[in-house]
Amino acid sequence: MTLLADRAPAKVNLTLHVLGRRVGDGYHVLESLVAFAGTADRLTLDPAAPLGLTVSGPTAGPAGPTDDNLVLRAARGLAARVPGLRAGAFHLVKRLPVAAGIGGGSSDAAAALRLLARLNGLPHDHEAVVAVARETGADVPVCLDPRARMMRGAGEEIDPALGLAPLPAVLINPGVPVPTAPVFKALGLAVGQDLAGAAHPAIPQGVATGSLLQALAGARNDLEAPALTVAPVIGDALAALRGQSCRLARMSGSGATVFALFADRRAAVQAAAALRAAHPGWWVAPTFLR
Repeated sequence: MTLLADRAPAKVNLTLHVLGRRVGDGYHVLESLVAFAGTADRLTLDPAAPLGLTVSGPTAGPAGPTDDNLVLRAARGLAARVPGLRAGAFHLVKRLPVAAGIGGGSSDAAAALRLLARLNGLPHDHEAVVAVARETGADVPVCLDPRARMMRGAGEEIDPALGLAPLPAVLINPGVPVPTAPVFKALGLAVGQDLAGAAHPAIPQGVATGSLLQALAGARNDLEAPALTVAPVIGDALAALRGQSCRLARMSGSGATVFALFADRRAAVQAAAALRAAHPGWWVAPTFLR
């Protein structure tokens, strides 16, 4: 049978408001406008081979042991819920940085679930697919249908897609992995504690780019300040972006990846070229966010 293939795009948190920490499970409650980049990992599935995973690509090394990869966790989880599930051998071409605040592993897992759903004739919103996405990781559900939308709670509440016009952007990762747990620890919220701050601006369906940028300017990433204490180089990356005449520069997720929005694709490409020249050790990607 022919190989099945899918992309696993980078997830970018255009905003990330932390509302507090839940009493029941201790999870942090979030409101976040998420968009997805053209920059992506690539995942293939060979239905003729036994279940397994191989990894290649420029960031394959930091991706960790294949047996614990979220791709296999998702596949095994779906097999446990769907009797007779057909699977196969996955191959992941890893291009996105790891522990980078752009949901690379979560997007890979979501791509695996989409491929398995396609192979088995299941819709992406099949109850077993959605349940396994939630079990595999907090960011996996929003990555199942990678289009801009609001996510809330601990990732389990997903709003409909917003239909945003493509946003020219540059992503930068300064090459420092930043695990999520130390950043939330640095935020310092106790169970049951709320975090003060302005409410997240409303983002209507089909919002025009100008109105969206105004809304984004009034929002924030509440993990940016604690992440800077964990990895101060994030501040250097933000300063580099802000020196490129961008419309907005902010950290994504828990870092260390930062992004900037630009007026058009040409401005983004020129900025990326200048940043690569100035910082040859950084991962720099001009892209569109949708």
